[in-house]
This record gives sequence, C-alpha cells and structure tokens, in this order.
Amino acid sequence: MAAPLCRDHRHPGARDHGLGGLEGGAGDAGVPRCHLGPLDPSHPVLDPGAVRPDRRGARRGGDDLSQSGKVSVGLIGVLGVVLLLLLIFARVPIAISLAASGLLGYAALDGWSPALKMFGRVPFTLASAYSLSVIPLFILMGAVAARGNMAKELFDAANGLFAGVRGALANATIGSCALFGAICGSSIVTAATFSKVAIPEMRRHGYDAAFAAGAVASAGTLDVLIPPSVLIAIYAIVAEQSLPKLYAAAFVPGFVLAGLYVLAVWAVAWLRPQWVPKVPGMGLAARLRASLGMWKLAVLFFFAVFGIYLGWFSPTEAAAVAAFVAILIAMLTRQMGWRGLWDAMLETAFTTAAIFFIVVGAFIFSRFIVLTRFPTELAGWVEQAHLGPAWILLAVMMLYLLLGTFLDEVSTILITVPVTLPLVLGLGYDGIWFGIFVTVMCTIGLISPPTGMTVFVIQAQHPDIPVARIYLGTLPFLVADLVLVAILVALPGLVYWLPNALRM
Repeated sequence: MAAPLCRDHRHPGARDHGLGGLEGGAGDAGVPRCHLGPLDPSHPVLDPGAVRPDRRGARRGGDDLSQSGKVSVGLIGVLGVVLLLLLIFARVPIAISLAASGLLGYAALDGWSPALKMFGRVPFTLASAYSLSVIPLFILMGAVAARGNMAKELFDAANGLFAGVRGALANATIGSCALFGAICGSSIVTAATFSKVAIPEMRRHGYDAAFAAGAVASAGTLDVLIPPSVLIAIYAIVAEQSLPKLYAAAFVPGFVLAGLYVLAVWAVAWLRPQWVPKVPGMGLAARLRASLGMWKLAVLFFFAVFGIYLGWFSPTEAAAVAAFVAILIAMLTRQMGWRGLWDAMLETAFTTAAIFFIVVGAFIFSRFIVLTRFPTELAGWVEQAHLGPAWILLAVMMLYLLLGTFLDEVSTILITVPVTLPLVLGLGYDGIWFGIFVTVMCTIGLISPPTGMTVFVIQAQHPDIPVARIYLGTLPFLVADLVLVAILVALPGLVYWLPNALRM
C-alpha cells in the first residue's frame, strides 16, 4: 500500500493544495510532516506525473553516471545560474529571467518535451493553489488601510506617546510604521505613505532632512518582519514551513528590531543633537485624543493576527476577514468611497500579478536547480570541507547582503531558499529560525545601496534630498539590523520563545 501523503502535500480538495504548511490545524494530528526538501519537483502535487531526477538519470544509463556526465550536469547548472545573473543585469524582468533560465536548463538536462510539459503545469498548479490566496488578501487589506487615513491617525497617536522626549517624532515614525506596516504588508506602500505624513512634520520641527528620510526608509521595512507579513507567507510556501508558527516566531524579533531602531534614534540624538531637536510635549487630554485614532488598526490587527492564534481562523481565512473588516471600516468612517475601493482592488490585482509571475518563474528555476542536484552536492561539499557553523552562516549572510543590493526581497527568497535552507538545516538550525534570519537579511537589502527600494521611493517624493544623503540617514538603522542578526545567531531561542509559549 502506498504511504499517505504528508500534510504539507496532500490534496483533499480546495482546502489545501500542498504548497507549504499555511493552514495547519487540529485536523493535521497524526499526519506526517513533510519529508521532502523545499520545492522538490518529484512530488505528485507539485508536478503530477513527474519522474524523480534519479529515475530520469536511469533512462540515460543508470545512476552510475560517468565522471564526464557529472561534470556536464554541474556545468549546465552553473551556466543556468550565470544566464540568470546576465539577464537580471541586462534589466530583463525578474520573472522572465527566472523562467527563461529554468526552462532552458531543464530542457538541456531532460529534453524539450518534459521541459515544456513542466512549463505548462507550473502556472496552473500555482494559480489554483488555495494556500496562495493569503497573499492577495493581505495585500488588499493593506491597500484599503493605506487609503483609510489610518497612517496619519496612527502617527498622531504615536507622537502623543513620545511627545516631550528628544527624538519623539522619529520614534513616533518607527512605532507607527511598525504597526501600520504589519497591516499594510508592503514596505514600499508604508515608506511612501509615511514619507508624506512624517517627513514634512519632522522637517518642520528642524530635523535633519537626510536623517528624517533615512528613519522613514528604515522604519518602512519593519513590515517585512512583523506579522502578518507577506514575505514570511512566501517563505512558508517555498520552505514548506508552518505559517502560524513563523508568524509567532517573528513577533519577538520584530519588536526587538523596532526597539533597536528607537535606541538608534536616541544614539543619534546624543551624538548629533542638531539633527534631532526636542519637540514640545503634549497635555494629557491631547494625548488621549490622539490615541483614539488607533482603534481601527487595533481591530484589523486583532482579526489578522490574533484570530489565527485564538483558533478562530486559518491564515487564509484571517486574511479574508481582515480585508473585509478594513473595507467596512473605511467605508463606514467615510475615509474611502467606491472609487477608492476600485483603486485598492486594481492595486491589489497588479501587485498580486507581479508577485505571482515571480513565483512562477522561481518555481520553474527551482525545478531546474533540483534536477542538477546542486543543493545536495553543495551540502555534501560543505560537509566534506569541515567548515565551522560560524563560517557557513557568515557566507550565507554575505550572500543575502550581496543579493539585496540588486534584487527585491521576494526574488531573493524564491531564488536562494531552495539552496541555502539545506545548508542551514545541516548546522542544526530549523526552517523556522532560518525564515526569521532570512527575513531580517531582506530588511537590510531594502535600505542597502545601490538599489535600496524604500530609499528610492522616498527620494522620488522628496527630490530635494539626494539619494546619497538618504543612505547616510539609514546607517544607524543598518547597524541596528546587524545587531539583531548577531542576537539571532547568538540566542536562537529568542525565535522559539513565543511559539513554545503558545505550545505550537
């Protein structure tokens, strides 16, 4: 009798399409967890009717390939990666670069007929996956929140909390970006929104323009780490990890990073007081009035995050309910009309289409990479080289820092995780810890030169502030990011504290 599918890959219908542990719950008790590596193309759910790579090799003469055959497979793998990099540097869209490199490499290894069949199956399999619907739903919630005046109300509330303290406006920006970004789910939208709300206010009170812009650019990246994060959801799909557990694991590091950003502001205020002037305090009545604006965000956060941990919703259901509640609040408070709702839906459609094209391209490229056995051989090479865990983690960290300079965070996750995850698992870490580690590295890439995306978003709205000056303003926050990376490596238990407390 055939062994039952693990719960990450079973196919009982519309509830689960086997693309990662997004929906785990009580019904999963007794069902084995996934035993396959990430993006294994041999799984019947991901590639119905597919043949395992070793069996394909058997068609060509068995597993005892000649040494020249092994070199040939390895060479094709290297050429595929080189082609991908060349296409990216030639400014070919990421999705097309991934799909073209993956298709050509797959065809070179297994022939055009299997490659074209795979190329036709992947988009349909991904587009029909119920688990992936969490992405557009969270994006819709964020698009509605951005149009519902929630950012301004949240900034006023945070300013009331910090008023009278040196660096109050910068810290209010960090706190409001952290909470708004958690609901919005997009670093670009968060940075663009608060560049209109916070930067003019900080400059009006005498803040250095570069530091004000750098604070918003850096704080805008906090949404990547604080649930419900779209990037963490994508990692959960690629690495086949439990999304609720990843969200729980991200809570503490996310707010630790926000706290480190606050410390960075105070450090700058101490070293360069002329950059961060003191703002007059507010009375108790004014603080209370300002704090009333947080109720909308509190309601959305409750449905989007706590509904999952209370067992009311799966992540996909929580995203749907939160999106509906966001629309309801924006309409009832007259902050958004039917035209605004239409614009939010269009933005959601365009953003989702862009992400899904990249996901499809990345899955095709990952099929090619797995067929070359590159992840397995790389892990074997590292084991034979007897490199210490510190050196391997340092190499992985440098890889993400490098890729972050010219790739967006979604592409970075999709391209690298199938290769780097097996290495990190071999060090004794697990996929949950690595997901948080990778997410933090992606926040660094968003503000790293030469292509830090949040920096360019802010510079486009404030052209009088040079890009180089904005990068200078992000330096204190880059240091805070690196401090968090060091904490995660030295104290991995920080990631597991909340999941263990919730008995996940």
